[in-house]
Amino acid sequence: MAELKTKATNASVTKFLGSIKDEQRRKDCETIVELMRDATAAEPKMWGTSIVGFGDYHYVYKSGREGDWFVAGFSPRKQNLTLYVMTGFTQHEDLLKKLGKHKAGMGCLYINTLQDVHLPTLRKLIKQAVALAKKSSR
Repeated sequence: MAELKTKATNASVTKFLGSIKDEQRRKDCETIVELMRDATAAEPKMWGTSIVGFGDYHYVYKSGREGDWFVAGFSPRKQNLTLYVMTGFTQHEDLLKKLGKHKAGMGCLYINTLQDVHLPTLRKLIKQAVALAKKSSR
């Protein structure tokens, strides 16, 4: 079985976020760090070179494939802020309707800027998704 290429590293999250040239994007990322830190009760760590992850999640698929990932995380991509949660966002349709401008994939939420979304709804969405992930990992 192929091994995941993206793994937790010892790289500095602070240094990574400090390297973001766009000031608004950097501030958005700092806000997301606080939202995810609060929801997961975990400190951020770098996963690969461009993902900030929170918490630890060990998964086992029906196929027998297993691995380790983060419970929640994000990446400041060129096009948008990409948020990740282990259980995905699609089962939180009620909150997604209230969120504001975004796109959602199976496990990803794409936001151009935090100004485009309702921050209290995003906070609730992340908390619910993290709680579901923690419940499903037992």
